[in-house]
Amino acid sequence: MPKTRMVCFVCLCCLLVASLASARMISKHNPYESAITKGRSKIWQAINNGKCGSATAAIMVAGRIVYAEGFGMANREKSIPVGAATLFNIGSISKVYVATSIMLLVDDGSVSLDQPVTDYLPEFRMADDRYKKITVRMLLNHTSGIPGTEGSNSFGFKYDDDVKRETINTLARAHLKHDPGAMTVYCNDGFTLAEMIVERMSGGKYIDFLHKRIFKRLGLKDTGTGVGEIKGKPVALYYDSKGRIHPVETLSVLGAGGLSATAVDLCRFVDSFSAENKLLKKASLAEMRKAQPSAFAGKLKNPELSFGLGWDLTGLPRYDAAGIQVLGKSGGTGNYSSMVFTVPEKRISVAVIAAGRESGAMNIALDMIDAVLVEKKLIPEKEKASLIPPRTQKLPPDHSIFSGYYASQNKLAQVVFDTDKNNAILYGFKEKEKTPAMTLVYSDGYYHDAEGNRFYFINTGKEIYFVNHVTMAKVDMIGMQKIKPLEKPKNLKIDMDGKIWLRRNVAPFESIMSVDSHFVKSLLYKELPGYVFFLGFKRIDSPEFAGMPFEAIRDQTELTLFEKDGAAWAWVSDLLYSPAGSAVSLKPGENSVKIGGYGYNEWLVTNEDMVLNFTKPKGGRIIIFSSDDVTIYDSALDTGDAFAARGSYIESAGLANDVFTVRARPVTAEEKR
Repeated sequence: MPKTRMVCFVCLCCLLVASLASARMISKHNPYESAITKGRSKIWQAINNGKCGSATAAIMVAGRIVYAEGFGMANREKSIPVGAATLFNIGSISKVYVATSIMLLVDDGSVSLDQPVTDYLPEFRMADDRYKKITVRMLLNHTSGIPGTEGSNSFGFKYDDDVKRETINTLARAHLKHDPGAMTVYCNDGFTLAEMIVERMSGGKYIDFLHKRIFKRLGLKDTGTGVGEIKGKPVALYYDSKGRIHPVETLSVLGAGGLSATAVDLCRFVDSFSAENKLLKKASLAEMRKAQPSAFAGKLKNPELSFGLGWDLTGLPRYDAAGIQVLGKSGGTGNYSSMVFTVPEKRISVAVIAAGRESGAMNIALDMIDAVLVEKKLIPEKEKASLIPPRTQKLPPDHSIFSGYYASQNKLAQVVFDTDKNNAILYGFKEKEKTPAMTLVYSDGYYHDAEGNRFYFINTGKEIYFVNHVTMAKVDMIGMQKIKPLEKPKNLKIDMDGKIWLRRNVAPFESIMSVDSHFVKSLLYKELPGYVFFLGFKRIDSPEFAGMPFEAIRDQTELTLFEKDGAAWAWVSDLLYSPAGSAVSLKPGENSVKIGGYGYNEWLVTNEDMVLNFTKPKGGRIIIFSSDDVTIYDSALDTGDAFAARGSYIESAGLANDVFTVRARPVTAEEKR
């Protein structure tokens, strides 16, 4: 055979083999390919955009893992990629585990959901008699009215079991923000109390209960405490936007958010809600799968998030319309973000976890579960919506009652209406500087921004709320609450306007995320007499105390002033502060800093530009803040000498009796040039 014919023949054979292989691949179509492709695309997009450094995802169907994959590097220094067995912190998904633990105790007959918490934790008290009406159920469905989150040292690089005692101590001087059962407002501390109930009623450590009653039974070999406590298993490390590796994260609040897992193990866990006796008996399983609404339910225009026991949602309108129930829970820590969905009747589950707080794990997991359900013809494919600018309509007649100041957790906003343009301008504040944040056009009962988001105002007769309609999920969420003008505004005993406060109860292992709470400025606004801004807005109730003004805002705190060392100090719930004047002036040369018997961190202040170097005890930490509250050095991340401009503050955090040495050299005139 001539050489050219031979080449043609070989090519023809190759094309035939390729064609047959392609046909075989088509005949073996992967029904999850669309979900996998969407997940991969969005995860890599998040990694490439710097929203996260690595991630993992999994899909489980009918008890079988049909897809599991890791993305990015778990350890860049050692070039270790993320695999299906790499552990990530799962944050608040941990809440479903403690809710399940409570239901196992219900099945055992040792706990009742509607009994008061004090029946199981008699040491639990609050400075508000309504606390006696808080039931176990209210801890698990976010309706207790408890202020929010024990923030002191609960997130960090080391497990600290003392956080439970601190939570009890903090709540003993706290009030409720609403009547128990009145509203659903996200609350972490309720789950720490639930964790304590599990320990009290089981007679052992919470993590041991999980291992015995849940992990072992479901074969969850890659679920446990936070990644900072894990030894001998691969973990995904967190790198910030500068490429710096952070200390491996541990959360001490295991029930509220302290567990780690793989995406595969998350799917295995939530699949247990598909049938009775996998973990729970029939009645308890039904309780875990149903919505747990508050008395406020039904007062917004559209459905709210349907919180369950531990779950963020027990359904979504798009799936409800097709007769498909979906359970879902998100998680977020200082370094990780996560989302898990399960459709219990169909035994379909999807999990996504990422190293990075802004990964978009929730949207990625929702796109993946949606694609699986579409492929299985359980729901119709979502129509791609076009962004059509709304037709501007005349403002409603009652719009004027909605003008004024609003607040969320730590933010202030002002709403101003323009009747000529039929719009509303939402102003944001950076301290007292006001700038336009959004222009909202009124149309068909909603206020629309330029990106297609919709908002509205609601007046319940008692309170006014600014509500966000989440188009993707077709649910409403209260975003802000209006600040009420006070008839007889009160003042605190000291002038709080522009005052700098230094945090004093910082453990050296506290998270990088919490550094923002170390150096804080309090503010007064002349337009809002009777209120003080100090880690969020507070209503001044007496010369020494300012309480929570809002019933619908999460993670609020209360302010108590007291005298110490001849100066006014402050408790902001569980955070302790002294005034900036308590900082000791840094001298040129060697400065010795000793942590006192109470373990309070110490502060120095520079009176001129200095170059600093440090000797610190094992586990000790030094953080430097500029005079305008920018963190310029943190020994948990940074090494070597540090420059501190005049007016900078140097924080030394350690254990009682630890000694630090701070060497300071003034910057020379030549160096300044």
